[in-house]
Amino acid sequence: MLYFLILLLVFVFSILIIDWIPQFNTWQSRIKIGKFEDKNFWNQKVVEVSKKWLNKTPTIKLTDNNRLIIIDIIKGNYKRNSIQSWQKASLLLGLNQFAIKNNDAEVKKIIQNYVLSEIDSNGNWEQNPTEIDAIILAYAILKVDGLDVQKYKPALDFSYNLIQNLKGTDGTIAYRKHISDFRFVDTIGFISPFLIRYGTLFSNQDAIDLGIKQITEFNKFAMLNEEFIPCHTYNIKSNLPVGLFGWGRGLGWYAIGLIDGWKELPETHSQKKEMTQLVTKFAQMAMKFQNENGSWNWLILNRQSQADSSTTATLAWFLANAASISEISDKANSSKEKALNYLQKVTRRSGAIDFSQGDTKGIGVHSQEFDILPFTQGFCLRTLNL
Repeated sequence: MLYFLILLLVFVFSILIIDWIPQFNTWQSRIKIGKFEDKNFWNQKVVEVSKKWLNKTPTIKLTDNNRLIIIDIIKGNYKRNSIQSWQKASLLLGLNQFAIKNNDAEVKKIIQNYVLSEIDSNGNWEQNPTEIDAIILAYAILKVDGLDVQKYKPALDFSYNLIQNLKGTDGTIAYRKHISDFRFVDTIGFISPFLIRYGTLFSNQDAIDLGIKQITEFNKFAMLNEEFIPCHTYNIKSNLPVGLFGWGRGLGWYAIGLIDGWKELPETHSQKKEMTQLVTKFAQMAMKFQNENGSWNWLILNRQSQADSSTTATLAWFLANAASISEISDKANSSKEKALNYLQKVTRRSGAIDFSQGDTKGIGVHSQEFDILPFTQGFCLRTLNL
């Protein structure tokens, strides 16, 4: 009987430890948060964390549960590879931007080794992606400075075919086959930059057109009137928006899809002017909802909602690039600087940026957990080193 009680106590204590350790780690890591005075030193700390995370990426959990998380782990509801792929993509994009600006040999080597771990000597994926989320990782690899694109073309072709397999009757790309009637704002960020860069490099006009169409079709059915505020998704059968308008990271997904797609689009392309107008319009809308402290909220239409670092980092990247348009240059640069100042103030002493919204659970079901997110880390690094 005593032996049984001891085993029971050990079991209960082990479960409690699994719950307590993450909470304790978060609590202690926020001590002296935002104490970086020098931007260059802050940049270096952000880089250090990004280098570490690229090959050992923190698990971004699916659940908001903080109690009895062992149950979620057993059920397979704690993490998913598709979430991890866009974390790694962002880190790779950020580190590549840093390496280009600073000609950093160590970071270039880390990037090279990472690419070799993902793609084999024949140019194929070591593990073929199965979800659309992984396309942004293909884009990040395609952006690596000095990459021999022909060597890695088999993996890039596979990624392009994965996109094609999710094309619907409307000619745009679904997020998942089991929800094929919906078009998510996330998908714009996942695929449009890749499609336009892939199409440009390999003379595939269909790929370029598809990358643009994913954006322009979304604009028709999922934007809030003339305010140009994106909804989470829309239904292609009813052509009606579904979910929240003004979800912060939704703005971020749209922003990176639009701005990176716009940058990849050749100046001679017939739709370059139209895309420039979209960049200007979206920038003007986004800047209206920026808080005084430089952040954006997870729900931009509610100023009382939690500020979200992932929204702030992605919009900072968008505005840093949109600032090349003379019509909005000064305001966009000022807004970008305010955003970076906010991100600096919410960076833990380790260099990890805090207070990013967790993973979305479904249409209209958004996480209320705000913690570290490698995705945020990477886009902050991209902006700092543009």
